Amino acid sequence: MANLGTRIYTKFKGRLVGKDADGRCYYEARTANRTGGGVTRHERWVIYHKGEDASAVPAEWWGWLHHQDAAPLPESARQPWQVPFQPNRTGTPEAYRPPGSDYRGGRRAESTSDYEAWFPEG
Repeated sequence: MANLGTRIYTKFKGRLVGKDADGRCYYEARTANRTGGGVTRHERWVIYHKGEDASAVPAEWWGWLHHQDAAPLPESARQPWQVPFQPNRTGTPEAYRPPGSDYRGGRRAESTSDYEAWFPEG
């Protein structure tokens, strides 16, 4: 969610390029700026939903935001084998917790390859 300054800047300087499947808006500056390397290009930014971080940007838009692609990849370019995008869930209740994790009781099924702990003699 954008603060007041970002909303004002976006209103006067930004041009809406598109939205992703989750409704995040992607903008590009109306005028190009000269970068440190002498390259002239348009500033690009995204307006996140409240509580999101940068991992919420899907791959279709990531390349465009970082000036790797001239245009965002269209949804029609997705392949049937590609799984739907999910942001990083680390630190949330939806995070991956493998068997044996303290969050899953700290116990896992025994395995034939279990090791025997070493203890010093004496």
